[in-house]
Amino acid sequence: MAIVDDDPSMLSATETLLNAHGFSTVAFGSAEEFLARSSLTKIDCLLLDIDLGGMSGIELRHHLTEAGDDLPVIFMTGLEGEAARGQAIDAGCVAYLRKPIPTGQLVEAVNRAIH
Repeated sequence: MAIVDDDPSMLSATETLLNAHGFSTVAFGSAEEFLARSSLTKIDCLLLDIDLGGMSGIELRHHLTEAGDDLPVIFMTGLEGEAARGQAIDAGCVAYLRKPIPTGQLVEAVNRAIH
């Protein structure tokens, strides 16, 4: 699975947590970095922050959809408000999680996305 978050400490902590729960992860610091990844990188799920510098998580999801990529997406955000939640749901997501994300909630969402 891939994790995209522009906060290095959050990215590292999330990757460490998911690895400890048996998930194989690859981390990206931006949507653009994710898009530039090697086509050989196998990704079965995308844990995606909404508020990224540059292209937003919502924009990345729309880009992937337009390219025909139906990769399961879990959105995460520290933002308040129903507008972001509505945009995430409209963009298509397996789950919408608010930071800080309880471990059990994150692991359950990832399991749902990849199975």
